[in-house]
Amino acid sequence: MKNIAIIEGGYSHEKIISLQSAEMVYQHIDREKYNPIKVRIDKQGWFAFDGDEKVEIDRTDFSFNNIKFEIAFIVIHGTPGEDGKLQAYFDMLDIPYSTCSHLAATLTFNKFVCNQYLKTFGIKVANAILVRENEPVNTANIVAKVGLPCFVKPNDGGSSFGITKVQNESELKQAVEVALEHGTQAIVESFMEGREVTNGIYRNKDGFVALPITEIVTTNDFFDFDAKYKGESDEITPADLTEEMNAKVKSVTQQIVELLDMNGIARADYIIQNGEPYLIEINTVPGLSKESLIPQMAAHEGIPLQQLFNEVLEVAIKKYRCI
Repeated sequence: MKNIAIIEGGYSHEKIISLQSAEMVYQHIDREKYNPIKVRIDKQGWFAFDGDEKVEIDRTDFSFNNIKFEIAFIVIHGTPGEDGKLQAYFDMLDIPYSTCSHLAATLTFNKFVCNQYLKTFGIKVANAILVRENEPVNTANIVAKVGLPCFVKPNDGGSSFGITKVQNESELKQAVEVALEHGTQAIVESFMEGREVTNGIYRNKDGFVALPITEIVTTNDFFDFDAKYKGESDEITPADLTEEMNAKVKSVTQQIVELLDMNGIARADYIIQNGEPYLIEINTVPGLSKESLIPQMAAHEGIPLQQLFNEVLEVAIKKYRCI
């Protein structure tokens, strides 16, 4: 039986979602194959929870009390679990982990760079402009590039923290300031009119498995934090799409994960506009809480979470030739 670290927490506002996701993983891990131990990484430090005891992790070899972990299940949304930092750390220690590689995580965490990269391969994305911290906000140039209304969001954040839908040019500077409270850069994107859908996917030993597509319907301005986690939206699985559109969205998702050479579980978010799926972003550590979309998709497909996690971990372990 392998000691597996269920890694939760993080340094961003997404910590609250990470703790819920990690609990879901902890409850559904296969205890015939793995001995799960929660590990929390946050601004207070790195700690393992061994029964009622909270023990500091030895970062030189990722162990505690002479217990060494043989695999890591990363459930940190945001930094350092979704931006490649932990992946690089585990690569140095030769410890398998559940997510995509360091390179893919670093690239996808920068929404602007990732979308511009994927655009070169024909993936459709919104017009966008990047605003860096301490950089003057030229609202006229931004409006000329992306138009109004537009969305302003952290370039390196998630869970819909710091997102503003801007209707007027006079609101842009304030929206950028809000986004920069949650990241080091802000991305301003054209508003896309259409249906919002999301598609989960994961890799098992036989290749990629596309999960059912979910449509997001909300009376809020967009799929914000309240819509995601407080029930202020309808999440329709499977989405009521034509067979052609269903196949097209899944095909684009598979193209993206193949281009990025991804492992683990991912989720791609889209707006369907003029009969084409436009990528919003790709999530490499998607939420796994009870309210999250991946568990809903898996349930509809008849895939128990224990099976899903087993298949993902099998790929991770084989990659490191540990079995």
